[in-house]
Formats: sequence, structure tokens, C-alpha cells
Amino acid sequence: MNRFLAGTAATILLPAGLAAIVIAGPASAKPAGPTPAAPVGEAASPEMLAAMQRDLGLTATAARARIASDAAASRTELALRKRLGSTFAGAWLASDAKSLVVAVTDSAKAAEVTAAGATPKLVNRSGRKLDAVKDGLDAAAAKASPASVPGWYVDVKSNTVVVQARGGSAAARAFIKASGVDASAVRVVSTTEQPRLLYDVRGGDAYYIGGGRCSVGFSVNGGFVTAGHCGNTGNSTTGYNQVAQGSFQGSSFPGNDYAWVAVNSNWTPQPWVNNYAGGNVTVAGSTVAAIGAAICRSGSTTGWRCGTVQAYNQTVNYAEGSVSGLTRTNACAEPGDSGGSWLSGQQAQGVTSGGSGNCSSGGTTYFQPVNEILSAYGKTLVTSGGGTPPPPTGCSGYEFSVTGSLSSGGSAYQPNGSYYYSSASGTHRGCLDGPTGTDFDLYLQKWNGSGWAVVAQGITSAADETVSYSGTAGYYRWRVHAYSGSGSYALGYSNP
Repeated sequence: MNRFLAGTAATILLPAGLAAIVIAGPASAKPAGPTPAAPVGEAASPEMLAAMQRDLGLTATAARARIASDAAASRTELALRKRLGSTFAGAWLASDAKSLVVAVTDSAKAAEVTAAGATPKLVNRSGRKLDAVKDGLDAAAAKASPASVPGWYVDVKSNTVVVQARGGSAAARAFIKASGVDASAVRVVSTTEQPRLLYDVRGGDAYYIGGGRCSVGFSVNGGFVTAGHCGNTGNSTTGYNQVAQGSFQGSSFPGNDYAWVAVNSNWTPQPWVNNYAGGNVTVAGSTVAAIGAAICRSGSTTGWRCGTVQAYNQTVNYAEGSVSGLTRTNACAEPGDSGGSWLSGQQAQGVTSGGSGNCSSGGTTYFQPVNEILSAYGKTLVTSGGGTPPPPTGCSGYEFSVTGSLSSGGSAYQPNGSYYYSSASGTHRGCLDGPTGTDFDLYLQKWNGSGWAVVAQGITSAADETVSYSGTAGYYRWRVHAYSGSGSYALGYSNP
């Protein structure tokens, strides 16, 4: 391992694919902190209210009322979806946007819907049956899907699956027939849609320049910043998915090691950094961290790695030329991590330049400060616009406490993506405090020798759950599931 000071020889982290040797390292699974939850005070930002007035023709008062009534309807739907089980066939707001209609396949369940404040509608096909029809179409599309069919979806209002057809329905009907699904459950609807993919620009994600790979630094207005040695002005880039992304608008190396890439309309810069644990850290600003402060970096080769700030304004002599004004850290990095994000908490610090060592034996890594890059190109960092609301704190009196963040439909395993061992029989207790207005569920799983089995669960329609289970010695883990809604959560648990 080369350890070096200013003025000594050093190694630049070349884009992956262009380096002579690439030593792969495992991605860290421990995020620096949770993704922020939605504010619980004002239900919508002034910008959202203004957009609702513009696009939905509402007054400000009506927009606020609509948000409240929609949220109430969503909670009712979630509760009924669980309660009605296999008889549930979907729900939707009526044309007045005030009353909730719930479709059921069993007339005996109508009273239950009415009691919940919704309007029942008796239909022939359950939601599960409609989903099965759509699954059949999905399976057929994996083999062959006509270009004139831009999509299909479950339409709960008509109790059918809609297949969209552009330029005539013959190809769509042939597609339906070939799938083998119940054609009586499918409607063909004419459309002019021509969908195209849209992608997010996120710090730490891979992007490609010819045969090389680097990592996104931070989103800025119009694109993202990264390392200058990753590409020259005019070079084209593709994203993590190898889809055309943009091109370098400016690049400075050596002397400096920074660049910025403008992205096309398919890509949207977001205030996020990939935490390589299934979520994001939200960027709130670019306040410079003090020497000695903890700092973490995200990169497409080695994921999320942390260390401390050791020095500012270091000059480093790479074989390709000298670079000044870099920040020195004892976090590790490897080829392909170049250009990636450095954060202290939620504050952007810089983009990976180079270093020595690796993430197997340890190393020293340097980054180009982000504020200098923003100033050089006149760019503005894309941020969350504020600080991070703290995670919920409703669980107390437990031996262990962890926090995290989930998007709707997502799951996380605790503690820290792993499991724990209980050496004695006794009671396992868990308490989940989820974001207000969501439906988060909690499961306790035990290793049975060949797989994880659920031994206890809390699956009400509320954000908060408690679980208690008397079990024998063994390996256990907690699964937190965002059934509906997103945000930060806290989990407290105790075990024998």
C-alpha cells in the first residue's frame, strides 16, 4: 500500500474498465443515516398547493381539503383491503372526489364497507383474479410484446384489465390470445401514448464514458458534478443502466480534478446519494466539515465507506499530473469509485479524486471539495431544501434501538441488514414506530435451518406495531415492511 504526503507519488482512481487492475470490494451495508420523512405539520408545500391550483383548478382552501380527504380515503382503503381479504376488488374515489367506492365480490361484505364510511359495489372479479390476468399478460410480454401495445393495467372501476392499443386493435387482440388469459376479463382501449423511460440522477451511482466507469458526485441544476479525470469536455455518458445520459460540459484535470455533466430530458437530478443499503441519504447543503469529523463516501465499486477528515488543501502528485486543493481522508476507495459523493451527515463535501490502498487492506483517499466545483461552473446543488426530521421516538424501554427509512413497498432487515443470536429461551419483544399516516408492518423471523420463517407479526393498518413472542434459542431477525407510505421509522427490541 502506498501511503503518501503532499508532494509524493500517488495513484489516481481511474474509471473502472480503464484501470490496469481492479480489485473488487464488497459494498458496505450500513447507511450513515435515515432518509428524511415527510413533514407532519403542513400537509403540502406552497409549491405543491400552487401546482394543485394550477393543474386541478382548485382554490388554496380546496387544495388543502382535497389533501385531507384523499389521505382519509387512503387510510380507509388500506384498512378494508386487509379486512376484506380475497373479496376485495379495488377502491377508488367517486367523481366528486369525496366518497370512496370499494368493490367486493361477496354481497355479504357490503355492510362492512358501509360501516367503514365507504360505498360498496358488487363485481364479478376479485382484485387477485384481475392481478392474475395481468400477470399472464406480463408473462407473455417477456416472450414477445407488439410495439403497438404501449401497456396494460388493472382498471378497478370497470373490473377488467385494460390493454392499450396504438394504431388499431388487431395486434393487441393477438397478444391477448397468445397470452392464454381469460379474454372476457380484458378490454382493448385505443391510445396515442408512446412511453419513454425517465431516470433519476443520484450520487454514488455508476455512469459510463466509453469503456470506463465512474460514479456520480452530486446532482446540480441541469446535471451532476464528478471528477475531471473521468472524462473530457464533449465526452458522452451513459447511466448506470447503459442508457444515453448526457455529456461533459466542462472538465479540469490535472491542476484540479472536477467536471460537470449535463443530462438529457430522460434524467432528473435528485437530492440523493445512494447509501448502498437499499435507500438514499438526502443532501441538504454543503457546509464544510471540520478536520476530524466523520465522513462517508458512496461509489459504484465499493459502495458506502467511511472515515475521518485528516487535512484540507493537500497537493497530490499523481503520475498524470499534480492536483492541489484536495481534502485528505482515511476512508478507502477503488477504481470506479472516482467522482463519487462525499458526505458529512447530510452535507455534501466533495467528489472522489484518487488515493492509495484499497478497501481490503485500507487506504487513503482524496476528494475535490464540492463548493469549489459549484463556484467554477456556476452551478447550484440540488438539495432537500431543509434539514432532516428526526426519526420517530415512540418506542422506549427496549434493550436495543435502530432507525431506518423505507419507500412504500420496501422492506428492511434489522439489526443492520443482519440477524442476532439468542442463546436462551424466552420472550422477544419488538416495537415499531412508523411515520404518521402510513401503514408499516413488523415481522419476527427465525432461522429454521434452511430458511427464515415468520414466527410473530404485527400487521394492523396503523403506522405503529408491537410484537411479543416466546421462543427457544436460535437465530432471529426483524423485518420492517412499508405496506403503504414512506419515511423514517424507529425499531426497539429486546431478546432473551
